[in-house]
Amino acid sequence: MSAVRKTKLKLPAPKPRNPLVAPSLQRKAGSHRKPQAATRRAEKMALKKLINEH
Repeated sequence: MSAVRKTKLKLPAPKPRNPLVAPSLQRKAGSHRKPQAATRRAEKMALKKLINEH
């Protein structure tokens, strides 16, 4: 019976992350309004509703 040695695979340690990046990315806010397509659709539906009432 022969003894087989197991070799451990050594991976290089990952680069440390910058602790200031995550909070700065979270502070970025998008525009707080509806997309143009949603606004256009709402106006189109309102016009159809107005036409159908009369």
